Amino acid sequence: MNSKVKFQLSLMMFLEFFIWGGWFVTLGIYLPNTLKASGGEIALAYSTQSWGAIIAPFIIGLIADRFFNAERILAVLHLAGAVLMYQMANATDFSVFYPYVLGYMIIYMPTLALVNSVSFNQMKDPTKEFSFVRVFGTIGWIIAGLTISFIGWDSEAGVQEGLLKNTFLMVAVASAILGLFSFTLPKTPPQVSKGEKITLSDILGLEALKLLKDRNFLIFFLASVLICIPLAFYYQHAGQFLGEIGVSNPAGKMTIGQASEVLFMLLLPFFFKKFGFKKTILAGMLAWTLRYLLFAYGNAGEMAFMLLLGIALHGICYDFFFVSGQIYTDSKAGEKYKSAAQGLITLATYGIGMLMGFWIAGKITDMHLISENTHDWGSVWIIPAIFALAVFLLFALFFKKEKVEYTS
Repeated sequence: MNSKVKFQLSLMMFLEFFIWGGWFVTLGIYLPNTLKASGGEIALAYSTQSWGAIIAPFIIGLIADRFFNAERILAVLHLAGAVLMYQMANATDFSVFYPYVLGYMIIYMPTLALVNSVSFNQMKDPTKEFSFVRVFGTIGWIIAGLTISFIGWDSEAGVQEGLLKNTFLMVAVASAILGLFSFTLPKTPPQVSKGEKITLSDILGLEALKLLKDRNFLIFFLASVLICIPLAFYYQHAGQFLGEIGVSNPAGKMTIGQASEVLFMLLLPFFFKKFGFKKTILAGMLAWTLRYLLFAYGNAGEMAFMLLLGIALHGICYDFFFVSGQIYTDSKAGEKYKSAAQGLITLATYGIGMLMGFWIAGKITDMHLISENTHDWGSVWIIPAIFALAVFLLFALFFKKEKVEYTS
């Protein structure tokens, strides 16, 4: 992979995640303050991510893998996304906003697979080359959050003045740039010939259901779905929580989580080899419980360090569970079911698990509403803390220790 292609792929990843991080984090602040959305409506907005994840395999399997180059589909989807982002910025109430955000996530989620396809197609050894390219995605997410806080769109005054609307306009511009830039990316032709049949089972990875006959994989699968319920609380309400209790520049502070993700991604091979799969993934689950306890008892004053520590735990929460889980799934699936197994786990977690989680988080948050834009957050965060602890105990008790090789 030459330096020109490496630059193209890195810029592609930067923009891909700059776009996601540029509006998704502050959505929980924007909706209740600007559109006066309830917890249930916020849940509906965030759950569009799950619907996008559920629908994405059909777009990839039926269109991208068979008929058109991946980079061209990526271009069209992001150009369409720019239009929808502009419409979201101009929506005046939630009923108008929701169809646009639903449409946007249905076309954005497939792009996550497309940028990977474009990248892998140019790499001789993805295990060595992909991490360098992918890290620019995390940097893009971080820069988006820091930009929002530096300009002051997420400050108390900025929120009151409705400046968070500008995040959608910023992302619309970035999406248009990536859409046009995608036409210049290296050609990535369809992976399946037009005459070759693709079944529904192939698209959804249902062949990998055979792996559920393995007791350990079944326990891991159930834990993966269940842990996404407390995960949804963080994605959906952390920004809203920080803004509501008076933490300054919440978008900027939440980028600590992405910086932590980079750090623990580098440390993961050490932990994985030294402590094994079970202990590593248990550490990830326990970190979720600790994070929510820190949120429950921290505040914007003397205990602000507890909130920052809770955000910084994101690297352990995400990398130690989800990345370890991807490695475990890969090792269990074997050559025949690798793609199907990863697709099934993604569908189960970001699709089904997160969908349930967003709905539950919205209901719990509404239950603890004290007055307009004021919640009993201590009581809210205790719920996912207990739930994450229950998943931890389920996995600790029923998953039998087994050796899993870390090969990347």
